[in-house]
This record gives sequence, structure tokens and C-alpha cells, in this order.
Amino acid sequence: MFGLFAFFYVCLHFLTYIWLDKFFDMHEIWVDVVKRKFITVGFAGFVLLIPLAITSTVGWIRRLGGKRWQALHRLIYASAIAGVIHYLWLVKADRTKPLDYGFILSILLGYRVAIWLAPGLHHAKPVSAGGTVGVP
Repeated sequence: MFGLFAFFYVCLHFLTYIWLDKFFDMHEIWVDVVKRKFITVGFAGFVLLIPLAITSTVGWIRRLGGKRWQALHRLIYASAIAGVIHYLWLVKADRTKPLDYGFILSILLGYRVAIWLAPGLHHAKPVSAGGTVGVP
């Protein structure tokens, strides 16, 4: 649900841009996407979120299979990085907040990399509700 809330926020953000800033002028939007790198990166991050939102149901997990679904949903890393870069390049004066977000994201991604590199940790069997390892 957290990912879908994030996608909803990004949709509202994008809608605000295309409606209130560009008044649905597709030519002007395209010129902006090509001309301004922060809009290009933000738009790329938004586009990466679309397949994640579409495939966020149990039915899609079943259709794709767990491994393919998980591989697809790793796009969130690129999208999150694009979101931080979008915010960082957008801000002209006080870059404290986008740098804070970048720091938090780097900690979270660093943790993921550390878990992935640690021997045996990324192949651990899931713990069931009863507390025993590997028992479904």
C-alpha cells in the first residue's frame, strides 16, 4: 500500500504540473521535458512507477511469478533515485531538504546492498508466524 500511496502522490504532482502549470498543452510539456533536466528525470521516475502500480495486486504476482515480479519491482530503486535527483535539481536556493532525502535514501539503499553482500543473509528462509524457520 505504501508504494501505491507514493504513486498516487506522484500522479497528483504530475497532474498539478500538466494542469495548473502547462494547461494540458502537450507541445509545451514535451518542450519542457526535453529542455529542463529536472523535469526529464522526474518524468522518467514517474514512468518507472507505472508498471509497479499496475502489477501491485496479488493477481499480477501470480501471473508474473514471484521472481519476475520481484525483479520488476526493483525498478523502485531507480525511481527513488530519480525522485531525489528531480528534487535536488529543482531547488535553486536551499538544498537542505533534497540533500536530507538523498541521505536517507542512501542509507536505505546502502542497507539493502549490505544485506545483499552479507554471506547467507539474503538466502535466509522466511520465519513463519509461529516463529520457526522454514515451516509454512
